[in-house]
Formats: sequence, C-alpha cells, structure tokens
Amino acid sequence: MKIAIASGKGGTGKTTVAVNLALSADNAQLLDADVEEPNANLFLHTKFSEERKVTVYVPEINKDRCTYCGECSKFCAYNALAVVPNKVLVFADLCHSCKGCELVCPEDAVGWRNREVGMLRRGEQNGISVVEGDLNPGESQAIPVIKAVKQEINLEKTVIIDAPPGTSCPVMEAIEDSDFVILVTEPTPFGLHDLKLAVDVTRRMKLPFGVVINRYGVGDKRVELYCQQEEIPVLLKIPHETLIASLYSDGEPFVNHMPALKQDFQELLTRIKQEVSS
Repeated sequence: MKIAIASGKGGTGKTTVAVNLALSADNAQLLDADVEEPNANLFLHTKFSEERKVTVYVPEINKDRCTYCGECSKFCAYNALAVVPNKVLVFADLCHSCKGCELVCPEDAVGWRNREVGMLRRGEQNGISVVEGDLNPGESQAIPVIKAVKQEINLEKTVIIDAPPGTSCPVMEAIEDSDFVILVTEPTPFGLHDLKLAVDVTRRMKLPFGVVINRYGVGDKRVELYCQQEEIPVLLKIPHETLIASLYSDGEPFVNHMPALKQDFQELLTRIKQEVSS
C-alpha cells in the first residue's frame, strides 16, 4: 500500500505525520520525496548505507554534423537550445530530457551526456527502510530526483511518501499512483486556503484522500466545517500540546513517547487500509 502525505502549504506538519505514521506501521518504507528540503531524517537519524548520483540526459551537439538549421531550437518548448551563427547554445538547466530535438534533427547531430542533478540515499533505521532524495543546490527541476526516489518503492512494505509542500508539478509527481493521500493542514485561515488548493489537485487526480488536522485547538473550526461541507473525512486531530512541540524541537517523533497518539496512528493506518480495500 502506498500512502502519500501532502499539504497545500509548508509548515503544517507533513513530515511529522509521515515519520510518526511510518514508526506506527509494521514493515514500513519511508520515501522522503520533498527533495528540495529533505528533513525526515532529522527525526529518524538514519545512517545511510548507500548513496548514488541522480542524473538526467542533456543534449550534446556534434559540430561536425550540425548545419545550424535551427530545427532543434524551434522544437524545444523550454528554450533549452538556441542556434546562433556557427554554434548551438545548450542551456542544460532548462532541458527536460524529452529527446525531441534528436527526433527533429535532419543531420543526426544530437547526442547526449549525463548531468548530475541530485543524490539518492538508502538506509535502515528502527525497522524502517528509508529512501531520501536530495536535489543539488541551484537546480530548478525536482521531478527527476522524485522519480528516482519512487523507483525504490517496495510494494511488500507499507510505503509512506513524504511529498513536497504546495500543489505544483513535484507534488503531483510524488502523489501520483498512490493508493491514498493524507492532506495535512492546520486550523488557521492560511491552512484552510491552501487545503482547498490541495483538495482540488487531489480530486483532479482522482485519488482517495482524507485530512489530518495538526496543532488542533490553536485556531478555529473553519477547516472542520469545510471538510463537513465537502464530505471529506477528518482522519485524525493532533492536539496543540507543549510536549509535542518540545519533542519536535529535540528531533524526537512523539509516538515514541506518547502511547495514546501511537495508537491513534495505528488506528489511522487500519482505517486507510479498509478504505483502500473497499
């Protein structure tokens, strides 16, 4: 079973839910697909045993074959190629590796080289298989690293995917094909606004989902009222408590210290499994 943890905005507690859910599951795999800022390991303290580079293909022009006709640059929707007199400029950061320029080149002058965009790390901690993607600083495209993370999915485990915040393309890549999506929010006007955006994306992708309200008690009831009106199940309410905040600041998952909340997360997993199998 693949469960994606998403949120319309950053700072709602998405990673908190992902880590504590993984620790409450039997035979879990946690994928940190928030590759621009992977932070699940701040709580798990995994000593990664494997590390490899994530690369993408970018075009390399054969100067002996190229006639500078400009067909490649005309085709490229991302402006990754520009043809000037006696030269083809390649803007590697803009390339999406679609290989369309190779298809349209009449002289077969387009080759390919690998460019490193991030790192993939694997390890084991507390019985949890952990996979972390880490986008290199300055890179603009997170999706290749997210794809590499998702290639590590082990369907024999309960897979927890910590998705990026927001509602952009990296989020859609991370939650695609999930069996269930947990949308984490907070009971504030900002939380409600961005929850609505996340709900819209998840519905358009036709994925089953429910809501977890973090820091419950700090704001108002508008998130709950919205969920009632939209018939969205509220799966869990994590209370706004000093102990939880203190454990978080120490990098400690609260289910390791609060048995009642661990039971709540185990019941949440059971409920999701029932939803998925029904």
